[in-house]
Parts: sequence; C-alpha cells; structure tokens
Amino acid sequence: MKNQDRRTFLKASGLAAVGLAAPAILRLGGKAWAANEIPVGIMYSLTGTTAIVEKSMNQCAQMAIAEINARGGVLGRQLRAIIEDPASEPRIYSEKARKLTIEDQVPVIFGCYTTASRKAVLPVVERRKGLLVWPTWYEGEECSKNVLYAGSAVPNQQLENSLPWLKKSLGKNKVFIVGSDYAFPRGMAKTSKTICERIGMEVVGDEYLPLGHTEWASMVSKIGSSGADVIFSNVVGDSIVAFYRELRNQGYDFDKLPLCSSTTTEVEIKAMGPEYALGSYVSLPYFQTVDTPQNKVFVEAFKAYAGADAVTHAAMEAVYIGVNMWAMAAEKAGDLAPEAIVASVGGLSFDAPQGKVTVDPDNLHSYLTPRIGKTRADGLLDVVDQYAEPLVPLPYSSVGETAEKRVCATSGATL
Repeated sequence: MKNQDRRTFLKASGLAAVGLAAPAILRLGGKAWAANEIPVGIMYSLTGTTAIVEKSMNQCAQMAIAEINARGGVLGRQLRAIIEDPASEPRIYSEKARKLTIEDQVPVIFGCYTTASRKAVLPVVERRKGLLVWPTWYEGEECSKNVLYAGSAVPNQQLENSLPWLKKSLGKNKVFIVGSDYAFPRGMAKTSKTICERIGMEVVGDEYLPLGHTEWASMVSKIGSSGADVIFSNVVGDSIVAFYRELRNQGYDFDKLPLCSSTTTEVEIKAMGPEYALGSYVSLPYFQTVDTPQNKVFVEAFKAYAGADAVTHAAMEAVYIGVNMWAMAAEKAGDLAPEAIVASVGGLSFDAPQGKVTVDPDNLHSYLTPRIGKTRADGLLDVVDQYAEPLVPLPYSSVGETAEKRVCATSGATL
C-alpha cells in the first residue's frame, strides 16, 4: 500500500487513533501494561515455508483488532498486539507461546497455521491455562478446553461435500491423494479413504513429501502412471506453488485430470500465477468471491489496508472470525480469563464474510458452510457448489462421530 493510501485508510477507519499505525509491540517491563490496555498475542509466521499464507493472516488479525479498538475495545480497554514470528518452525512456535503466556501474560494467543505448530503450542497453553484461538482447517480428532477452534473447518466440512461431488458431478472414480508429510494431510487422507469406500471411489495412490519440498517431478510422474482420474491435494505452504507448476510443466490439464485441494487459497494461486491453477478446484468454506454483504465490506477493508492487489482467503477469514468471536465472548463473560471465555463462547454467532458462523458448545468448533470453488483466469474462484446452511462440526467423524452421537460431549475428550 502506498504511504498516503495507508494513512487515508487509517484515518478514515479510526485505526490510527488506536495504534495500528504505530509499532504493534509495547513493552513495559515485559508484563506491566497500561490499565486501559489488554495485551494479546499474534503468532503467525512472517518467514519460512508457510509465510506465504501466514503473513496475510497476521495482517488480518491486526486489522480485526484495530476495528474492535475503533468500536471501543473489549470491556472498555484497547487491545495491544504483541507480534511474534515463529518462522514456520514448531519448536519456535512453542518458544514464542511460552514467552507470550509467561513473560507477556497475554490472556489469548491468536496463532498457528499447521497442525504441527498447533501441537507444539497446545502443551504450553494447557499447562499455563491459557487460550489459543486457532483458525485453520485441520484433520480433527481434538477438542481442548484451551483452544477455540473458531473458523476451523474439520474433515466433514471439507470432504463430505467434495469427494461425493467429484464423483457425481465430474464422474470421477479413481483418486490419487497427495500431501505434505505431517499430521494434517495424513489425517485428511484417513477420512478421505473412509468416504471413498462408502461412495464407491477407488484410492489409487496416497503419497507424501516433506513440508516445504519443492521437487515434485517424480511425484507428478507417479500420479500420471497411477490410473487416477482425479487428484485430491493436501499439499501445504509454498510446496503448493511447486506442485501445481510441475503438473503444468508435465502437460497436465485440469479439465482432463481434475485436481481438488483442501488447502490451496487465493494467496498461493497469486504466488504461483493463476495460469498454473486455472480450472482446479478447492474445498473450503470461504472464497473472496462469496456473495454476502459482510464479505463485500471485508474485502474492501482488507484491500484498503493491505493494498489494492491484496487477496482475501479462507485462512485469514478464519482469523477474522476468531478475533471477533473472542471479543464477543469476553464481552458476554465480562472477563478475560480463558475459562470464562470458554464458558461463554458456546452458541455465539458471528455474521462472518462467509455467512453466519456459530460456535458449537459441545466442542468449541464452528458451524461453517462447505463450498467448492473453481479457479478462474484472474486467480479468484467461482463457487460451483455450496451447502444451503452451515454444517455441524464433527472433529471425530474419522472414527464415526455423527450429529446425534457426539464424541467431545459424551466421552469428555479433553473438554
């Protein structure tokens, strides 16, 4: 954003008055905060393999905080962001989480993108009785009383719509599952196989490469010789760019060999060049093109803040949901304590850019609207399928959880 444009945006939205134009970190003896301020942690990677998406998540968190401050803050106090860069490394996520909870004594951390990073932070917030607001879609099989999974899609909200749609609408029956090598892609593959068996799709491949891997020639060749008629991708971070480019370099056309991803967003498509993703599909609850009044405001606000060429995407929209849900829960509780937030957040609804989002009190996950988008020439995605209503989150669908038989509510799994 040009300096003058940024100053105009800050002035018009009231953000300059609440401090976004100034440095976000305030250190007063490490933990001595002004009486009218609430320190909150922001922990998204600004460097490393997942910075491709997390940089904009960081920006969106700051924008959401500034908007809340412009409305009067939380419990009459202004939010002051302490920004940490965990550099896409789980070990550093853990270190930064300890700093934020022990030294800075923040009541909440907005952060993490990969399951590996969340798993590194989880023991810290549970031991310190803190709260992590986690935004990203993930493999499920978790429900911690120290995590608000606001905006986080779980497998039933990404796979129960997409795999049957690929079979019914595109006539595809042989799927090659490919992903980065860690818990999320493997968890998604586990649930995908269960769904494929139920609907009569054959899984002809299930392969992984390390997170951050950039050499995809052998994998693409393996996909080509597998007999697959559709690819389902759980590839993460900047590896997405390399993977899509290699598919095109080897001559694959997504009209002939469709690809559907659970992870690729507008920001990775922009980074790779839209021509490499043209015609591919994505299953996520949010795209920049979602037609709601709230999304029009959201897109305009983010472009005003980050620049006219900035794109919005599902991960950052989930950040926006999480920050706002936490603020709503704090106001309802009249308290910042994590246990008070958890007690008050269940059942709260937020008119998000994607539409109405409600926190499920049974598991602290969110009712979200499943959507499938198809990438077009400008790098945005046209919605080709969506549910009429938000779908119940079932984080344990991989082990048979249903809307009638809830795991977190009945077995007490952490909650």
